[in-house]
Amino acid sequence: MKIELKEITVRDLVEGYKDKDENGVVGYGGKLDIRPPYQREFIYKDKQRDAVINTIIKDFPLNVMYWAVREDGNYEVIDGQQRTISVCQYVTGEFAYLYRYFHNMKNDEQEQILNYPLMIYLCSGTDSERLEWFRTINIAGEKLTDQELRNAVYAGPWVSDAKRYFSKNGCVAFKIGNDYINGSAIRQEYFETAIDWINNGNIEVYMANHQHDQNASALWIYFQSVITWVNATFTTKRKFMKGVDWGILYNKYKEVVVDTKAIEEETARLILDDDVTKKSGIYPYILTRDEKHLSIRTFSDNIKQKVYERQEGICVKCGKHFEIYEMEADHITPWHEGGKTIEENCQLLCKNCNRIKSGK
Repeated sequence: MKIELKEITVRDLVEGYKDKDENGVVGYGGKLDIRPPYQREFIYKDKQRDAVINTIIKDFPLNVMYWAVREDGNYEVIDGQQRTISVCQYVTGEFAYLYRYFHNMKNDEQEQILNYPLMIYLCSGTDSERLEWFRTINIAGEKLTDQELRNAVYAGPWVSDAKRYFSKNGCVAFKIGNDYINGSAIRQEYFETAIDWINNGNIEVYMANHQHDQNASALWIYFQSVITWVNATFTTKRKFMKGVDWGILYNKYKEVVVDTKAIEEETARLILDDDVTKKSGIYPYILTRDEKHLSIRTFSDNIKQKVYERQEGICVKCGKHFEIYEMEADHITPWHEGGKTIEENCQLLCKNCNRIKSGK
């Protein structure tokens, strides 16, 4: 792999700058692909973008950037996309810095910016070498998410097409899934979630198998099916629905016929139950009946101490004496039978007896 240092000016960089949205972003006279398929969307906030312009105006050195040399002699950005777009957007008049647009500046001020030198490392090598270099050097600024790195490793037509659905501000996945999914589309979290769901957590395996597919329509159709199923099964939208592993539930229960009215009534009742400390767990609990999803409120240390003194350290099941740290608090009447997490419904069992009772 060959690496060389090249100096260009802001004038050179901005020449031919075009943001063609999903078709890419180019600059440097059309020779530079600023957003290759594996790169993330523009995520700089105003403060970060302004910092780039401030650095240039003050003639301070901007961090070195990295380009890969393609076989046709053109280039693609490996590291520095956010800084590159910030510079290009400012010079082309897309935003103002300190209330001044570039075209409002005096000629000498404009020339200072246009003549500002940028240091670029050029990397020549195979695709795998360039991608490995990308993963190694891209440590400054906004840290890449795991999915952004995966997009780099498995770059191809499938990733490019999938990003249309899952990776844009206001993308269609966001529009239909925002009530159910945490995270940001432009940080690839919707994309990551969809792959995680469709392949039960094996994200890299799925991406490797589909890297060279010409489109991602199968993933998009699956995602729509999940959201449609959630809407039809849990008919009232609530804030607790965000972050549930809906796809995993869909994969297992999509063919099950449910009573939506009964589900809604039980959901409302569980929301009002103070013993249910994890409200988002209501949805998987209703389908699986596994109480672990609800994080049922535990007995306080104060209650445990009172009950221990009342039992005189004796396990009510085996009748043996234990220290308090060797015992566990247990609901006399189980929660699912209406038992509450209160002192009157608490008993202490030794750890072995409690596991036997719980069937663990």
